[in-house]
Amino acid sequence: MGQGFLQIILTLIIVIILTPILGNYIANIFLGKRTLFDSFFNYIEQKIYILMSIRNQESMTGWQYARNILISNLLMGILVFFILGIQPLLPFNYTQLTAPSWDLALHTTISFLTNTDQQHYIGETSLNYASQVFGLGFLMFTSAATGLTVGIAFIRGLTGKPLGNFYVDLVKSITRILLPISLIGAIILIFTGVPETWASPITINTLEGSSQIIPVAPLAHFEIIKQLGENGGGFFGANSAHPFENPTPFSNLIETVAMLSIPTALIYTYGIFAENKRQAWLIFSMVLTLFIILIGITAVGEYNGNELINNIIGVQNPNLEGKEVRFGWSQTALWAIATTATMCGAVNGMLDSLMPSGSFSTIFNLFLQIIWGGQGTGTAYLFIYLILTVFLTGLMVGRTPEFLGRKIEKQEIILASVILLIHPIAILIPSAITLAFPETLAGISNSGFHSLTQVIYEYTSAAANNGSGLEGLGDNTLWWNLSCSIVLLIGRYIPIISLLLLADNISRKQPVPQTTGTLRTDTVLFTTVTGGVILILGALTFFPVLILGPIAEGFSLGG
Repeated sequence: MGQGFLQIILTLIIVIILTPILGNYIANIFLGKRTLFDSFFNYIEQKIYILMSIRNQESMTGWQYARNILISNLLMGILVFFILGIQPLLPFNYTQLTAPSWDLALHTTISFLTNTDQQHYIGETSLNYASQVFGLGFLMFTSAATGLTVGIAFIRGLTGKPLGNFYVDLVKSITRILLPISLIGAIILIFTGVPETWASPITINTLEGSSQIIPVAPLAHFEIIKQLGENGGGFFGANSAHPFENPTPFSNLIETVAMLSIPTALIYTYGIFAENKRQAWLIFSMVLTLFIILIGITAVGEYNGNELINNIIGVQNPNLEGKEVRFGWSQTALWAIATTATMCGAVNGMLDSLMPSGSFSTIFNLFLQIIWGGQGTGTAYLFIYLILTVFLTGLMVGRTPEFLGRKIEKQEIILASVILLIHPIAILIPSAITLAFPETLAGISNSGFHSLTQVIYEYTSAAANNGSGLEGLGDNTLWWNLSCSIVLLIGRYIPIISLLLLADNISRKQPVPQTTGTLRTDTVLFTTVTGGVILILGALTFFPVLILGPIAEGFSLGG
């Protein structure tokens, strides 16, 4: 037990050490300050701007920024949908795979376009090397960069600066952050045993006397951007539990740190933009505390195991169902919370096999979306809660709410409400429809309380742009593909538009001079109140679902 928790602690220490380093680097990039290899990056970026015909690099308004995101994403989506449609004609189609059905291709395209990577297919038997690398791999970079640009634009607006230019931010996100770190990470993963080859699959003879085809794949570069970009979509159906994607405890450490690095660093980046690192560390500490609590709940549950089974055998054993022995209960518990906290969605063990306490923690992460949140957008969601807390506390003391010296008024609260309310709407309505027709629509493989969790989790994962799922759900159907596609689009683009409009409104406000009566947001008290608001709103919105799902399941296992 001690060794397992020590592994978790050491991983968190590494993440905390890297936070100010990467956070400062990201801030310098988007503040236009000098960074390493500036001359090289400037040269590359100028060539890209010419290629993309980007001549006007002036800052955009909120509507302009949002409109260009929608247009560029639409064009990228059409391109990848076309690539999936012509899969039989693409090179490296060693196993002669046919094109996926139109509804599966549509869902897959939208899923990767929205940085969700929810998979209703098995990678090695559905998509060839070219489709995965040229189609889905392309979207892994661009969707992650899109989320990062939204986060940066929101931070700029929140701190009173112009929002910036979407295309410039997009290019810089890829050339200076995602691509260099992915290159280094891919080389490290190759040394740990992750393959990187375009060679044809290997045919082996099994112990039963039959033959089996094992794809090898150009995997290392695909795996690192999957983790770094909070994508989560596995090249193989087993995802990061597959020995090619994640062969050793060291590769597991690298991928876990990559998963957490950018979302944690962006909080520090905000502190530099706002010139208030104290507030950044307070917010960081609040989120870290919630993160550790959820890890603890999950890890203790997995270590104690299934009480019903332990009572039968007379020995306490950890819950090892659905886990890789090279990672064990501790690293699986840490990964499960990290992947749902960061909206990555990759798995190194089956989430469906977690104890009810683990199911509670993972789905609670997806409900809140701010521990640590998705690529860029999650950081923005976190500050929506801060704005809401400022508004509530301002009402309590009879003052006009202010955040960073700018007044929070009706329009900002309306946009913040849209951002917070669209999430439960996108989850609960389709879940209710699906559960009303369990035989024809749901595809549930479990009975009892867990069946409710299966359905709710699938739509929650789509709405949160996470992509993980509870296996056993028959989700490759016309209903699931189309309904999840709609939820994916709603969960991604309505919040993005609202965030950018809110940031644009705040950036245009004149700063209000600070007085003795100004509510300070960089105090332990205010940060604690914010944490309370987050938990209360999360409980009020989703507590009935948690009661009927993982909590009820936990009580049933407890006898």
